[in-house]
Amino acid sequence: MQPIVHKFETAPEVGEALLALRCLPGVLLLDSARQIETAKGTPLGRYSFLMADPFDWLVADQAVEDPFEKIRALLQQCPAQTIPDLPPMQGGVAGLLSYDLNGAFEAVPQAEFNTFPVPAIVMGAYDTVISWDHQTNEAWIVSQGFPEVDKDKRTRRAQDRIDFFLNTLSTHTTSKLPAINGQPESLELSSFQYAVAGPPGLTSNFSAGRFKASVQKCVDYIYAGDVFQINLAQQLRVAANCHALELYFRLKDVNPAPFSAYFDFEISGFARTQIVSSSPERLIAVNQGHVETRPIKGTRPRTGRPMVDIWAREKLASSEKDIAENTMIVDLMRNDLSRVCTDDSVTVPQLCQMEEYASVMHLVSSVEGQLRPECDLTDLLSAIFPGGSITGAPKVRAMEIIAELEPDSRGAYCGSLGYLGFDGNADLNILIRTITAQRGWWQIPVGGGIVSQSDPQQEYEETWAKAAGLLRAVAAGDSGGEDSKQLHQQQQAQQQAQQ
Repeated sequence: MQPIVHKFETAPEVGEALLALRCLPGVLLLDSARQIETAKGTPLGRYSFLMADPFDWLVADQAVEDPFEKIRALLQQCPAQTIPDLPPMQGGVAGLLSYDLNGAFEAVPQAEFNTFPVPAIVMGAYDTVISWDHQTNEAWIVSQGFPEVDKDKRTRRAQDRIDFFLNTLSTHTTSKLPAINGQPESLELSSFQYAVAGPPGLTSNFSAGRFKASVQKCVDYIYAGDVFQINLAQQLRVAANCHALELYFRLKDVNPAPFSAYFDFEISGFARTQIVSSSPERLIAVNQGHVETRPIKGTRPRTGRPMVDIWAREKLASSEKDIAENTMIVDLMRNDLSRVCTDDSVTVPQLCQMEEYASVMHLVSSVEGQLRPECDLTDLLSAIFPGGSITGAPKVRAMEIIAELEPDSRGAYCGSLGYLGFDGNADLNILIRTITAQRGWWQIPVGGGIVSQSDPQQEYEETWAKAAGLLRAVAAGDSGGEDSKQLHQQQQAQQQAQQ
């Protein structure tokens, strides 16, 4: 049967709809907060999707033999046809794949500390989706009626669910979010924290000296022949100063991105967690079996000063180091896709092309292929997860070195948020520019790719360039929050004092 579709006469505002649904379990927004045109001329960031109250939860840890078993079974039990001319997410399984899911595929050691634990997989089965087409300014509710399979029961449930969401939207009366009360929880078994410049109370699990020494260690591993590239990250931490949803709205204002997301979940055995992201990077999109991944490597900050930004653009476009970094990951992703895509279908229609986002400019590539008929979405994820742009190459050895050098588990950071549709289509981001909110704290990891040409000081500064938009959102709730330039100046002053 076809799902029931309700078209809004006037599209509701995405933020207001999220506020209305925020108290429902498993509220998830996949938000195209910034629409851009890619370097190859295709639009990116056209649609947004809001879901809540899933009819089932699909949770797994990395120790299970087949972490996708339950997801695969549910997608097979709830097949649906794509309705043409509507936004592509029309019901499915959606949520978080943690970076630490890597342990389900490879014997990779774990980091010493896991201060903000989340499940390896936590996804909801959403039968009802509110969707927006920002190009046409239209919005719909699509309701599949699952998990009912009897036609009449499924039709009744589909209509009941539309009525429920319409009523929830219409009875929403206030936009005020509760204030933060009390102190954040004590974090036992935490890595040592170093005070760093930024919003009041900001700390990092790396000192400047230790991070630069770890970069040099990565370079040494590269010259020893262990790897070609390693992604290394520091984790910033600060006490929350507002509700996580308010933080999302701040981040959307200061650092909008085409793969922004907000996910609020509470799973037995884990603390309630919110994932707040303004990611610019796509892990995979699947449309009728056609697969695209868009690795990002190469970053420069945007200043808003035209001549400075033109110079930075030219430097990035001609940077041998950044081009090498990007090309290595393109080769890795070509190999990963070849494991599940048809022979000779894997192509690179965009290589190391410049794209501009709110706070930074990036070199972005696109790798595409056609999924083999015998392979499904979970086969694809098993072949490519986690994305090579946030591990390095070769992937397994890079992940081993990451676990050695980074004190803390990454958790949601460098994992993925997105959906696997009942119709076989999918779209998932890579969780960079991401904050994990848990137990009164905000965890803010930032990193970059290390290659043989890497300079430790420049790599350290690049992490702060990537943190700038996130920290502006964090500091919006405090007087005295520094902008990106001040942050860099204070970092350099601290380093000189330490020397």
